[in-house]
Amino acid sequence: MTDTTASPRGQAGYVRGGALTALVFLPPALTLFTVFVILPIGEAGWYGFYNWNGLAALENFVGLQNYKQLLANKAFHQALVNNLLIIVVSLAVQLPLALAMAVLLADRLFGSVTFRMLFFLPYILADVAAGLIWRFMFDGDYGLVSQLWQALGGDPLFILADRDWAYAAVLTVIVWKYFGFHMMLYIAGLQSIDRNLYEAAAIDGASPWQRFRYITLPGLKPMIKLSVFFSVLGSLHFFDMIVPLTGGGPLNETHTIVSFLYYFGIGRMRVGFGSAVGVFLFILCAAVAFGYKRLLMRDDD
Repeated sequence: MTDTTASPRGQAGYVRGGALTALVFLPPALTLFTVFVILPIGEAGWYGFYNWNGLAALENFVGLQNYKQLLANKAFHQALVNNLLIIVVSLAVQLPLALAMAVLLADRLFGSVTFRMLFFLPYILADVAAGLIWRFMFDGDYGLVSQLWQALGGDPLFILADRDWAYAAVLTVIVWKYFGFHMMLYIAGLQSIDRNLYEAAAIDGASPWQRFRYITLPGLKPMIKLSVFFSVLGSLHFFDMIVPLTGGGPLNETHTIVSFLYYFGIGRMRVGFGSAVGVFLFILCAAVAFGYKRLLMRDDD
């Protein structure tokens, strides 16, 4: 009989090999992580205690004054609400829409691949380019939306200049831009579900809704958790599309936390104040990420 138990010499060689691999690859990785992640975070935390413009000497220590100003700033309050609205719309509209399209296009039917590509193309498009395109679309003088509305007998629509409608336009663009990414995640999850389950359920007389509820949703549970995680974290640091689309206007109504940091911190040469915003955002994202992992994804390890 062959002994399948590894010999002590083989185990020692395996341990030495693992130690050598860690010795070779771990220091460069830790160095890069420290230089590009740990040090910038530490510097931002330090600068947040100073009234500093980024150019002069770092001398005017103000303690927690930047954080007090941040929490009292009405534009920052609006930015927080806007980020929350992105999360709500993503969870209530974008992800259900992506799931519905995934269910319709998961099977290899005629034209399904073409529709997948069409729905996924907006995600490939750069956020800045998408923002510029939709700024043109929403323009009141020559934009497509305004032209269609005027053709129906209405007045020119300056949506991005209207405080009541500007952020609704931003949310519409966000859904258009990102739902294709989540759709592809769900399609990948659907294709991994055993088709025999559906055939057995159909033979037993299960309705389409019952097959969706008891087979599709449980089979997609890990992918749905991942999709929600991406959606929430992406919503918290949403920025690139705001700059070309609205610039935070009108009257600071469409800022997100990151665009607020850019315009009120970097743009106004208030690096200390901007660093305080960055620290707040880092703590918020870390709390959400670790909390989500702890509460909803601990069974996926």
